[in-house]
Amino acid sequence: MSAPSDLLVEPTTNQERGFTAWPLWLALTGLLGVASTVAFDKRVDADGDFDYPVTVADMADLDHLFFRIGGFTGYLTVIAMLVTAAVWRQRVERRHPWSVGATVVTFGLVSAAGAMALVYGWKGALGNYLHGAAEENTYDDQGLYVLYNINDFGPYFAWLPVLVAALGLAYMAFREGLVSKVLGFFAGLMAVLLLGMVAVTGVPGLPALISVGVLIAGIWLAVGRSAITQEEK
Repeated sequence: MSAPSDLLVEPTTNQERGFTAWPLWLALTGLLGVASTVAFDKRVDADGDFDYPVTVADMADLDHLFFRIGGFTGYLTVIAMLVTAAVWRQRVERRHPWSVGATVVTFGLVSAAGAMALVYGWKGALGNYLHGAAEENTYDDQGLYVLYNINDFGPYFAWLPVLVAALGLAYMAFREGLVSKVLGFFAGLMAVLLLGMVAVTGVPGLPALISVGVLIAGIWLAVGRSAITQEEK
């Protein structure tokens, strides 16, 4: 449903600049996502001199601690993302019920949280079953190899719905006037570039890079000028 003309906001350039705390939930989600997906990722082929292919025998060389911490911070990412979605729904979507872009953002965050609850759970499970972990010897190396393969791209492509949310943010900027156009351009460009890179390279995990954009967008909304962060008068 398109926005009625009498509900369209003033251009975001006319909005007052000030600090708004609630978008920092978005920034926290992005920060936790970067940590869980990238910082605490451990790969047997991280060394450029690795002799491919990855085999069952390589499971003995994995450090379980990275997966254990990454799985836990992944759960924190899911919690932060669901809180962000709830705050967004109350602060933005209900205040601007005609906004298609705001609804897309909500759906994107909730969808991603559901996917991440699974993949970060698998990551934590690998940290629990690897050699030296609390429940080592529960599975043999072949079973660990299956979990390792699930973790190869799982935490990465779970970010795809957040990429869709970024497109919703761009729509809010250019069609609905609810978000800074600079932020909208940044969000839309990053989403389109990542989708294009997936199409060209065939690497399904590239959408995870949107987590950096989520961190930036949260800070931007907190300190910048956008209609959605203005107090109702």
